Amino acid sequence: MSNSSITVFMPSVLTLIGIPGLESVQCWIGIPFCVMYLFALIGNSVLLLIIISERSLHQPMYIFLGMLGVTDIVLGTSIVPKMLGIFWLHIPEIYFDSCLLQMGFIHTFQCIESGILLAMALDRYVAICYPLRYTAIFTHQLVTQIGAVVTLRAAILATPSLVLIKCRFQFYHTTIISHSYCEHMAIVKLAAENVRVNKIYGLFVAFAVAGFDMIFITLSYIQIFFTVFRLPQKEARWKAFNTCISHICVFLQFYLLAFFSFFTHRFGAHIPPYIHILFSSLYLLVPPFLNPLVYGAKTKQIRIHVVKILCS
Repeated sequence: MSNSSITVFMPSVLTLIGIPGLESVQCWIGIPFCVMYLFALIGNSVLLLIIISERSLHQPMYIFLGMLGVTDIVLGTSIVPKMLGIFWLHIPEIYFDSCLLQMGFIHTFQCIESGILLAMALDRYVAICYPLRYTAIFTHQLVTQIGAVVTLRAAILATPSLVLIKCRFQFYHTTIISHSYCEHMAIVKLAAENVRVNKIYGLFVAFAVAGFDMIFITLSYIQIFFTVFRLPQKEARWKAFNTCISHICVFLQFYLLAFFSFFTHRFGAHIPPYIHILFSSLYLLVPPFLNPLVYGAKTKQIRIHVVKILCS
């Protein structure tokens, strides 16, 4: 038991306890987590292989899908191996700098994924609302620039969180993190100093990224729906709407899990800790797991190539 009057100066090692309250069944919880991670790894790798090898798929929509696949692979790999190490091998220790590095990877690639979803929504908006100008607007140069801006925005917004923790905090109440991975607020709560700046910046980043992206994604799809329902032929309406279904599914599952995890972690004091941890873990694991399923099932061109690979 830790005494509130005792502080630790610049700890070199932290301890991740996994899922508080469910320590006795963590070994079983690790099984579906491992399955989801392996499926995400294989599914996104197959998507990347198909997009890279098929020249007909070298179009903005599929290039963004490839970026999403890379992001999902990195995001899953950032947390699952260490998480399984805690659940199965009982290795909870992690170096402080490694913990910050994991936190940096998680928040950077979360931000990148949100930016890619926004880019995909804008791609569908231009393709459906301005089909004759689509190829002139969404050139390969623009796609490259969007990818660079999304990555740069993520790095710029995530880096101050690391610097604020590393440079501002010297004394910590404890070295035990009540989480299964190194999350920003979980680390900040360990500090024995004023954490208001860190909390404010964390809220700012969350609303600046998710709030900005979600508003423009929603506006894009509203405009798309207006355009689709104005089409004279029912078949044309269904074809246009069908190209957006997979994007809408991915968009909904990503942001619903994100906001539930965010608000329960900060404002859900009455919710048991293991609910926080489970949902925050699922928030990072479910999108990489579902994205290959959604796009593989709903995108005809990818579905055809997947069938070819399976048949061969």
